[in-house]
Amino acid sequence: MSIRVVVADDQELVRAGFSMILDAQPDIEVVAEAGDGAQAIAAVREHRPDLLLLDIRMPVMDGIEAARAVCADGDCRVLMLTTFDLDDYVYDALRAGASGFLLKDVRRDALVHAVRVVAAGESLLAPSVTTRLIADFTARAAPRTVAPPSERLSVLTGREQETLRMMARGLSNAEIAREMVVSEHTVKTHVSNVLTKLGLRDRVQAVIAAYEMGLIVPGDAR
Repeated sequence: MSIRVVVADDQELVRAGFSMILDAQPDIEVVAEAGDGAQAIAAVREHRPDLLLLDIRMPVMDGIEAARAVCADGDCRVLMLTTFDLDDYVYDALRAGASGFLLKDVRRDALVHAVRVVAAGESLLAPSVTTRLIADFTARAAPRTVAPPSERLSVLTGREQETLRMMARGLSNAEIAREMVVSEHTVKTHVSNVLTKLGLRDRVQAVIAAYEMGLIVPGDAR
């Protein structure tokens, strides 16, 4: 079954290039394109894709607002596009529910891999550079109203808190399993419990929550 994708970017050549690369894959189908945030939302609602590839900086409605609307609407996952790796909007995009981000100069194979990974329910979080970036934005972001750390963390068992801490460091399930000396299946169960108990969408939001709750501080990521 093909991964259904909507590509949204205000630059026609960029949009067409990404669409061509993705449509050439046997397991990916680009079902629509959009030139602004409002069009992106409309396309998602009409075509019900598995994934929206969305530029952060868009006319009419920016990518952050569009991502927030799409993520609140249903199960479509959002993969953001940005021009710079330190784009000031990356953190807010992740907070809006995006499952990761890519630079616009991403290699062809990396683009395809990212779409497959995010569509499968994972997030682009494993590279340490991504974890450090999220830590940086968390540290620089304006204070947000969140529950006291002890109150939020109290719903997690000790093992689940340990799992969350390792997720925030950017460790994969296999790496967490080795650190905790348990099976990957057990780790997957811990990760699922963390997301469910904290009401989080995916690993990206789990990492943000870990920083916001003070479970890990910028600089702890490997």
